Amino acid sequence: MRRFSFHPCGNYRENYAQELTIFETDYGRISMCIFLLLLFFATPFLVSSYMLYVINTIGIAAIAAIGLNILVGYTGQISLGHGAFFGVGAYAAAVLATRFGVGFYLAIPAAGVVTALVGMIFGIPSGRLKGLYLTIATLAGQFIIEYVLVHWDSVTQGTMGITLPSPRILQWEVVGDRPFFFMIFVSLVAMTWFAVNIMRSKYGRAFIAIRDNDRAAEGMGIPIFKYKLLSFAISSFYAGFAGALWAYYMVSVTAEPFNLGLSVEYIAMVIIGGMGNIPGAIFGATFITLLNELLRYITGLLMNLGFITSSGLNMAPLREFVFGLAIVLFILFEPRGIAELWRIVRSSFRLWPFSY
Repeated sequence: MRRFSFHPCGNYRENYAQELTIFETDYGRISMCIFLLLLFFATPFLVSSYMLYVINTIGIAAIAAIGLNILVGYTGQISLGHGAFFGVGAYAAAVLATRFGVGFYLAIPAAGVVTALVGMIFGIPSGRLKGLYLTIATLAGQFIIEYVLVHWDSVTQGTMGITLPSPRILQWEVVGDRPFFFMIFVSLVAMTWFAVNIMRSKYGRAFIAIRDNDRAAEGMGIPIFKYKLLSFAISSFYAGFAGALWAYYMVSVTAEPFNLGLSVEYIAMVIIGGMGNIPGAIFGATFITLLNELLRYITGLLMNLGFITSSGLNMAPLREFVFGLAIVLFILFEPRGIAELWRIVRSSFRLWPFSY
């Protein structure tokens, strides 16, 4: 009979299976299941419509941030084109739904696959470039995709955009914040589980080896170009999947949101949440999304003040200033991000009342 396990006093791992386990104890596994079930069934009925919208936005951003964390945090490849890949997924889902009549349950993963192929094309320079040069190459990709989304009128409808039909499950239409919450929540849990298991596989270990020292990884027999392309494909798939979800949630798709600013937001999510940490991407998405909402409220409040209006001050750059300040402060004082702060808090509870 299997015994119920608690956290051991020491390290008793004897094989790789024990080393790579997601939950060290039955208590941790059961606690996580209870937490997810409570979130799934209680949240839509306890919060306001506005808060549910914010939570849905966090869920979509978290999926995209997890993908970028695989590329940046685990593989060490900097990308400034994640916002554009997000847009490719949104437009791919819109085209599949409106022109080919594909159901949302097929259009969303298919949009992810299309975006993965596009990501692999723009990931080809990673075979010869790295560091600042690769960053510039992905920045060029961002601008190229932006141009295509705006000017390829026959497919993207240009500045007019595309309006998507409401997704249907059998005879029920998925309309409103609450039904979309269930869909986004299930998608986030599934994509997080998939990412965690990728990092436990040989592919995840190859990504980490390339990040730490690509020459040493190549010397050990790892085909680094193949794995870099794979990392770009997985990262872009996550961005495209999230973009397709966003397109169905927002109903209408235009090219304006998928600019460089969105890519910088995702970079901020990864850095602030914690690079090379899957839960850190979720923490970072939560932090940046809530910061966005707070800044929107503060900016609107300041614009209504008389002396701000009379002085002619422009409050629009406040958001970029705060984002930059937050990134600099986290790099200086907690480079491992919110995930490290969460680990410290968990350890303090587990070890209380002892200080070590």
